[in-house]
Amino acid sequence: MTRGSLPARIAILGAESTGKSTLAPALAARYGTLWVPEYLREFVETEQRVPREEDQPAIARAQRGREDALAASKDARRFLFCDTTPLMTAVYSRIYWGRVPVELLEMEAAHDYAATLVAGLDLPWVPDGLQRESEEVRKQVHDCLLAVLRERCIPFTLLEGDLAQRLRQVEDLLGPP
Repeated sequence: MTRGSLPARIAILGAESTGKSTLAPALAARYGTLWVPEYLREFVETEQRVPREEDQPAIARAQRGREDALAASKDARRFLFCDTTPLMTAVYSRIYWGRVPVELLEMEAAHDYAATLVAGLDLPWVPDGLQRESEEVRKQVHDCLLAVLRERCIPFTLLEGDLAQRLRQVEDLLGPP
């Protein structure tokens, strides 16, 4: 499949502990399609450490590569739900290192999803080992994400409420399964 053809890619973005990794498979199940897990989780588990600045472009490339592979699958139907995108990796680069490598900026600028969903901060923050830092950092990441989306004129839908409420919000946006 080429970019722009079915399935329509749906970006699910948000700070840590906002329900993205619960929402993505739930949406895939509801719409009878596939979802792309967050590669960063696998990276942290495999490497037993948080990423370094120099890891960021490779993490974003791996995320996008997995997305491309699943989009080409015969099992990917109307939508492909993407639990994060390179744009989110770039947001974390801004937060942790105060800059974004050029390659990652280019991937961020190529944010070409049919819809962008942003998980709100209304779910309780839950510590998760190496990957999650604090509720304060979560708020900082959320604010930075919204600023980047607005700066890049990327329309987004802010999802709030429990899983059932978020699923209804997405159905209102994308239509029924």
